Amino acid sequence: MDKNTAYQTVKAARSQDKILTSDLIKKLVDGFFELHGDRKAGDDPAVIAGIGYLADHPITVVGISKGKDTDSNIKRHFGSPTPEGYRKALRVMKQAEKFHRPILALVNTPGAYPDVNSEYHGQGEAIAQCLLQGMQLKTPYISIILGEGGSGGAIALCCGDQVYMVKDSMYSVLSPEGYASIMWKDAKKAPAAAAEMGLTPQELLNDKIVDQVLPEIKSDQDIKKLAKFLNNKFTALEKLPVEELVSRRQQRYARY
Repeated sequence: MDKNTAYQTVKAARSQDKILTSDLIKKLVDGFFELHGDRKAGDDPAVIAGIGYLADHPITVVGISKGKDTDSNIKRHFGSPTPEGYRKALRVMKQAEKFHRPILALVNTPGAYPDVNSEYHGQGEAIAQCLLQGMQLKTPYISIILGEGGSGGAIALCCGDQVYMVKDSMYSVLSPEGYASIMWKDAKKAPAAAAEMGLTPQELLNDKIVDQVLPEIKSDQDIKKLAKFLNNKFTALEKLPVEELVSRRQQRYARY
């Protein structure tokens, strides 16, 4: 892919004009009730988790959100979850399994929060548990990448039965700047790195990593269309026997 085209996608995925996960949840899910805490160490504002209704059907939502301004971005670690955030998400997803509610994961993160405390609190283990247990959840599970889908921080919530990306989004093992710094010792070569990494929605669709590229979500009408789309997808998944649902999910990721 042309390096300018790939890096333009990266910049669009990071745009401040994108709808925030927090705002999308408010408009997409009726009667949303947020749940807090991982029942072990604390809470993480970067991860939103709770229950509500999608087209009059109960649903559990977990989402990684950036902030509206500098203060809220600092509070949410610029959309980078801590271990407490991933454990909160998993706690709420396990609750969804118990009560047979489908799960919707909304992702926009540059990656997991990389500070020392997160390492001390088990960042890697928290992400691994989201993957391990997410593969086994006995309830329908859909993931959508809304902007940045960075590294293990994103994949922790992208192990659903179906994974979608919006048009201006990216999904990669690390940032183009990180790739360029490692490979060429020069972060300024990020555009060239983006072209090599296969991180754009169309490339990932071609590689069958994601199931569909969705339109950008900019208006209330777009949100209504998304609600209808998701309701249809969840309805189809709910018709599958639980054993087949889980088996299909595991087979999907075994291909990688």
